[in-house]
Amino acid sequence: MATDPPFHQAYKSLIEDTSNNIFGKKLVLVEECELPLIDLSRILHNDNVVDESEREECKEEIARASQQWGFFQVTNHGISKDLLEKMREEQVKVFKQPFDKKSKEDKFMNFPAGSYRWGTPSATCLNQLSWSEAFHIPMADISASAAAFTTLSSTLEQFATTVAGLARKLTAILAEKLGRESTFFQENCLPSTCYLRMNRYPPCPVPSAIHGLMPHTDSDFLTILHQDEVGGLQLVKDGKWIAVKPNPEALIVNIGDLFQAWSNDVYKSVEHRVVTNPSTERFSIAYFFCPSYDTVIQNSEPSNYRKFSFREFRLQVQEDVQKYGHKVGLPRFLISH
Repeated sequence: MATDPPFHQAYKSLIEDTSNNIFGKKLVLVEECELPLIDLSRILHNDNVVDESEREECKEEIARASQQWGFFQVTNHGISKDLLEKMREEQVKVFKQPFDKKSKEDKFMNFPAGSYRWGTPSATCLNQLSWSEAFHIPMADISASAAAFTTLSSTLEQFATTVAGLARKLTAILAEKLGRESTFFQENCLPSTCYLRMNRYPPCPVPSAIHGLMPHTDSDFLTILHQDEVGGLQLVKDGKWIAVKPNPEALIVNIGDLFQAWSNDVYKSVEHRVVTNPSTERFSIAYFFCPSYDTVIQNSEPSNYRKFSFREFRLQVQEDVQKYGHKVGLPRFLISH
């Protein structure tokens, strides 16, 4: 039975429309570079081996990368190699299930209905299409996975719990560097309000014309990503796209829209995308550090943004995607001075 989503049938007209393929010229080859690499052993080991100046230097590096890049990678992050390998193994097993089984409306493996997503149902042209499939799972639902997949369930839970601890640590440091109350994230970003997303990018027959994931910014405070060695992640730096060199030992961290607004534009939520590969599938898993819907995002005066709740932000994004085919995001909440 087929395991890949039926991209060719569903998007046949878009792929065959030659006028659409003008878009292919936009996906030019881009330079590959290393993201800032930060060794977290200086802040995660609470022993006397690390002196205070090293700890401070590590915090400074985190804040600087968040301002200048909006992205950085971390090593010695506390998530074992064994756990990352196990997570990859379990993820591959899930995606290798027959498509008909994955896409059933009733609960596949007890994940909530709607967790499985593929392609871009609203796409009207190639540059709106994402050649990927994913399971987008609220943290609250992970422990409810079916008995038949207990290894997946426990691995997901272990991964998410460890990564959540890292997200809390990083956001507290970034808040401290702004001179802000660092308990904000502990109080508002509870395990139950965060998400995990397992991604698979199948080989694509027209990689020059179709994204694996459309250009976007993340609608959260912080995202922590583990990707395999295939590569494909690209981000905007100094007005041009650059390719992120894969480092399977490291986790990638990026700032989301909410953190940019909360920091009054000190930290940057940067546009990024995934490009497709003609012959090799790619896997990644992302943890989205989100607040409850009622959490209000505001910063000290004079602020660039009006006060808004996470619920309001999400609804506006959904409305814009429906209306324009893409997210507008933070510009909607700017105050014109």
